[in-house]
Amino acid sequence: MIPSDHFVRFYNEVFKFLDERGGLRPYYDEISRHQEFHCLENFRKNGLRGMYEYWEHIRVEENCEVTQELLPDQLCFHMTRCPSLSKVLDCDAEPCRKYCEHCAGWVLPLLTKCGYYCVENIVGRTVPECWMFITPDRKVAEELFRQHKAMEKEPGTVLSNLDRGEEIERNRNHA
Repeated sequence: MIPSDHFVRFYNEVFKFLDERGGLRPYYDEISRHQEFHCLENFRKNGLRGMYEYWEHIRVEENCEVTQELLPDQLCFHMTRCPSLSKVLDCDAEPCRKYCEHCAGWVLPLLTKCGYYCVENIVGRTVPECWMFITPDRKVAEELFRQHKAMEKEPGTVLSNLDRGEEIERNRNHA
């Protein structure tokens, strides 16, 4: 078994390699397809509650410093210390410039298939902190996207699936 400190550093180098060759997005898409086996049915059936329970399990399993708030129409997720990026930084590795996009890379396509909007603020490319908001309400997602874009100094740190609104609505109505 490979220790997590080594795995994360390896992961970082794989991201760099793929990014240099234009292969990072297809890689994230493949990870998302694999995550469907673990999450798609649960998220569709149990909605925000199922998502909350999934990330609560991940919080414990991966030793993340995370707070979650489950509201009737929204799941708010704030990771105050990402163990993955923290390990990359602790190893004195230069993080892949898109390292923090690996979560959004698989989460956004999956949530699109479940009929949910997601806004993720990765805060900074070398800051092991992020925010994620999941909601079935496009207007709520648009407002969260505007708020977080206005707060950020670094371009490209606020990500969403808002550009896939028609697909999200279609998937929610057929879930």
